[in-house]
Amino acid sequence: MNQAFGDHVTVKAVGHVAVVTIDRPPHNHVSVELMRDLADALDAVDGEVELRCSVLQSEGKNFCAGADLVRSESAGGLGAVNPLYDQAVRLFSAKKPIVAAVQGAAVGAGLGLAVVADFRVASPDARFAANFVKLGFHPGFGLTHTLPHLIGHAKAELMFLTGRRVKAEDGLPWGLVDEVVPLEDLRAAALRLATEIAENAPLAIVSTRKTLRGDLAAAVRAQTDKEAAEQGWLRDTEDYKEGVRSVAERRIGNFLGR
Repeated sequence: MNQAFGDHVTVKAVGHVAVVTIDRPPHNHVSVELMRDLADALDAVDGEVELRCSVLQSEGKNFCAGADLVRSESAGGLGAVNPLYDQAVRLFSAKKPIVAAVQGAAVGAGLGLAVVADFRVASPDARFAANFVKLGFHPGFGLTHTLPHLIGHAKAELMFLTGRRVKAEDGLPWGLVDEVVPLEDLRAAALRLATEIAENAPLAIVSTRKTLRGDLAAAVRAQTDKEAAEQGWLRDTEDYKEGVRSVAERRIGNFLGR
């Protein structure tokens, strides 16, 4: 399999592993179209009997720096949240395991994308952040469900309420990161882990993962509905507009609670 999905997603087979690459550098900002193309790619991988596991990687400085809020705000705000979350649910519906290779920033929706994967191999420069409150916004992409299940309620709440960036080495004992390797070895390490998974019986891999994940896609669907409702009213506040400005200007927001 060697196929392109839209303008920014490609899939290449390496043995029994599908290497899925997002190529929208330098920041690989999410969009409805990009997430749709990515979901289409994972659906195609699910349909290929010979492919048993995926590596999710990206070109450029950052794995995924979330939504381009400055551009979205100048265009009238994030009006496409629900369609974006429709695609997020599709990503969580993928049947085969995913290993993410994370460099640079995995922020906001980019963190949500990293958490779609079963495992995260990260370079030392990787940073994970749920920085929504710094924007005067509510977490999304299903993170209020997935992150507490991954790293525990207390650590997830810490990330949500501070918006702090968690270094790869600090995320390792939390379970946010599964392996930290030098940047030059990142893709090889992710492929190595995916190959180790793909060496096993494919039906058993899918069956075991399905049992472990349960109704994750349905849970993400329910949670994104709640997240979108909270984001809806917060988007109309003065604090949100100030949050977008302050993050763009790299300063602490001057929030007024209105």
